[in-house]
Amino acid sequence: MNDVQTRSDAAIATPAAPGVDMKLEVVVIPVSDVDRAKGFYGSLGWRLDADISGDSFRVLQFTPPGSPCSVIFGSGVTPGNYLIVSDIEAARAEIFGLGVDVSEVYHYAEKGRVNGPDPERRSYASWASFSDPDGNGWLFQEVTQRLPGRVDDDNTTFASPADLAAAFRRAEHAHGEHEKRMGGQRDENWPDWYAAYMVAEQAGKPLPL
Repeated sequence: MNDVQTRSDAAIATPAAPGVDMKLEVVVIPVSDVDRAKGFYGSLGWRLDADISGDSFRVLQFTPPGSPCSVIFGSGVTPGNYLIVSDIEAARAEIFGLGVDVSEVYHYAEKGRVNGPDPERRSYASWASFSDPDGNGWLFQEVTQRLPGRVDDDNTTFASPADLAAAFRRAEHAHGEHEKRMGGQRDENWPDWYAAYMVAEQAGKPLPL
């Protein structure tokens, strides 16, 4: 009984302190016929987020109704499940500090994969990857501003205090630029501006200036 209890306790153990939010938002699934799979998931009423083709790949993303997690499939698709983070360098540092063999942060340019985050720190453009002992792949992807249509307007929520704090910091920086454009005058309505910015950023709407 004690052994069973020990294993049960281990199974529900959680880190002593919360770290970087890592949201499981995309699961890559294998398919044998891309167009057939597209027709099937479309017939279920799942939202088609993307159908992107290149010289050697095709990537489709579908999201079930009301789900915070999507599926990706296609040809030339990198296996792995996507963990969405708001600060990819902090996420990589946390995993590395736990002894995980994680790649350097990287982005893609005309010459292919390049070390370092995206120079403009655009959403969806910075990555890092690691695998578990069984070879299951995981991909960090930095997302701070959602693409239009990727989040329901009524579902702009924040998963944790860390997630909310990161959104506040981005809003603070953007609001500083806003006040500069106003000639350095203090904006007394900054709470309204922050709220509008944070909701627009997460819902993929145009950001306030």
